[in-house]
Amino acid sequence: MTEPPRPPGAGDPGAWSPDPDATSAVPGPPGSDEPTAPLSGAPAPGGYPPPGGYPPPAGAQPPSGGYPPPGGYAAPGAGYPPPGPGYPPAGAGYPTGGAYGPPAGGYANNDDRTWALIAHFGGPLGVIVGGGLFGWVAPLVAMMVRGQQSPTVRAHAVAALNFQLTWAIVGVLSWVLTLVTCGLLFFVPMLVWIVPLIFGIIGGVKANEGVLYRYPMTYAFVKR
Repeated sequence: MTEPPRPPGAGDPGAWSPDPDATSAVPGPPGSDEPTAPLSGAPAPGGYPPPGGYPPPAGAQPPSGGYPPPGGYAAPGAGYPPPGPGYPPAGAGYPTGGAYGPPAGGYANNDDRTWALIAHFGGPLGVIVGGGLFGWVAPLVAMMVRGQQSPTVRAHAVAALNFQLTWAIVGVLSWVLTLVTCGLLFFVPMLVWIVPLIFGIIGGVKANEGVLYRYPMTYAFVKR
């Protein structure tokens, strides 16, 4: 009795048959514990290359732990320096004028300015009222009242006092000269009055600007 025909290679000893384990998987890439895709069939989950091939399709998210790192790059605008106390904000610069030292004008306060003006402008007023002989009264009062507390007021008062004292003495001498000449030189006292009147006003204007005026033709009776 004859055997039925067999498929080619079914029982031949030299025929090749696929090994069931040979189609399971092949070793993965170096440094990877996961196998690559089997020789036949779909790729192993989580294997290499990633599902969908390489590079991934547009819009696909990279695998967990891939590149870029978790958290992504810094958000736009989060640059250098980091948030926190840094340079002062715009507009908060150095203090403006008057923040350090005395205010503009050279006076520590308005009282010093007032007494300095009294010392200078009081001289011409005393000249007008006292006939040219009492222009020193106002500077002396300013020096005694405020000059003990403020060196600035004392400097102004001393300058005006020395000038008015000098010209008060000159005024006295002019009156003596007028009497000696029997009134012939009556205009001399009038000329003497004009000098402390004009320069006293100039000194007051300078003091209002915060400038210590240097009176001309003055003898220093009182020291600063």
